[in-house]
Amino acid sequence: MTPASKGPRETFWSSLDPAARETLARGGRSRRYRKGDHLCLQGEPPEQVLILERGWTKICVGDSEGRERVIAVRGPGELLGETGLITDSPRTATVTALHQLSALVVPRQRFRAFLNDNPDAWPKVYQTLSRRLAQSDERILSLGSHVGAGRLALFLLRLAEQSGLPDPEGGIALPPLSQTELGSCVDVSRETVARAMRAWREQDLIRNSWRRTVLLDPEGLRRHAKHFMI
Repeated sequence: MTPASKGPRETFWSSLDPAARETLARGGRSRRYRKGDHLCLQGEPPEQVLILERGWTKICVGDSEGRERVIAVRGPGELLGETGLITDSPRTATVTALHQLSALVVPRQRFRAFLNDNPDAWPKVYQTLSRRLAQSDERILSLGSHVGAGRLALFLLRLAEQSGLPDPEGGIALPPLSQTELGSCVDVSRETVARAMRAWREQDLIRNSWRRTVLLDPEGLRRHAKHFMI
């Protein structure tokens, strides 16, 4: 079984040609993870890289006081652990399964050998890094330009654009983040998230339940976010 390439945007896996995918799959092994399992731990040596086959992960960074913040989510086809490979430094974040998922696990030396034998893959790695830097810049900009619910609205819109999938009942289904995790992503409390989601549900901007959010009216939510600009 190999990582899925279907999705709204190009991923590392979907950017590779079929021969490169087959070679990379042979160099690793598919592994299943349960909800809450760690795929990578902050501070550990970068012994392997992973490519998500199915399911979603959250990327968290812990501080010196033991607090943990969600800084991103990753889905099918995404490359994980590439920063340590390039910088030869410990993991900068913890990657945790949001639900049961599978990933192709490739030992570090085999991934390096793959890149050496497939030089066209190197730009794909750098494109992945570039996309993530851009996403980080967007997050920082929203933190400085909007308050509370406005930051949350912008984050949901970015999730829909970057990771959303059509929902069978209509709308765009987002990755399965809890309200606490959503709050951590935009530096607001769970209570702020709950109030905003309730208001947006009443306005038919979203449909939501436990760890499930479907965006129904992106433009309506975008207009709503403007009311929270600093």
